[in-house]
Amino acid sequence: MLEILYQDDALIAVNKPAGLAVHRSKMVGNAETFLIDVLREQVGGTVYLAHRLDRATSGVLLIARSSEVAAAFGEQFMGRDVHKQYLAVVRGWPEPIEGVVDYALPGARETGPRRDARTDYRRLAIVEVPIALGRYPQQRYALVLAEPETGRFRQIRKHMAHLHHPVIGDCQHGRSDHNRLYKQYFSCHRMLLHAWRLRFRHPVDGRPMALEAPLDDAFDGLLERFGWSLPSDEISIPTG
Repeated sequence: MLEILYQDDALIAVNKPAGLAVHRSKMVGNAETFLIDVLREQVGGTVYLAHRLDRATSGVLLIARSSEVAAAFGEQFMGRDVHKQYLAVVRGWPEPIEGVVDYALPGARETGPRRDARTDYRRLAIVEVPIALGRYPQQRYALVLAEPETGRFRQIRKHMAHLHHPVIGDCQHGRSDHNRLYKQYFSCHRMLLHAWRLRFRHPVDGRPMALEAPLDDAFDGLLERFGWSLPSDEISIPTG
């Protein structure tokens, strides 16, 4: 059963689990289970994806109950009227503490044309763990809040890797040695990227909506182990 964060006659918001493919596509390879099918069986009736998350990413995912609502959501996303906040655990301590990554990215095909892409980030917490890896006796990690202004393919993952602070557990753009460290020492086998908060206008009556997806046990357990806590109030990142 999927965790439903909000539901009415027009839309459904679910907390997508990490590792569950959203729908069939060439990008997900040999997946046998898809969120859209699970949700259709769970709630009954027709459902339409309003946006997408990578298979390895968890968090808030919007589903429309009609093609008209899906189109209305599409206009909001295209107009950049949807405000998204992600949580990520990354290698190293990003400096400065707040910043903007303004780095053009290609689409799903790396050889395709690059388009403008901007991500605001803020470092929320840091830790240094006494585990030797390579030439360093201790390893540094940080909890980062990321706000993508644009919606390019794997944008946050690619932008953090561009800063040399890749997301832990990212097999495509991350560091395999640090990914193995998290599996071995912390029993963490997921990518640590979570679509945490989403703000938008209701596609039917226009009222402001604010949704938040709780972390799963693996992600939440790491925060507890590192002594990190999440801000309870709404936070924003000043854009540069």
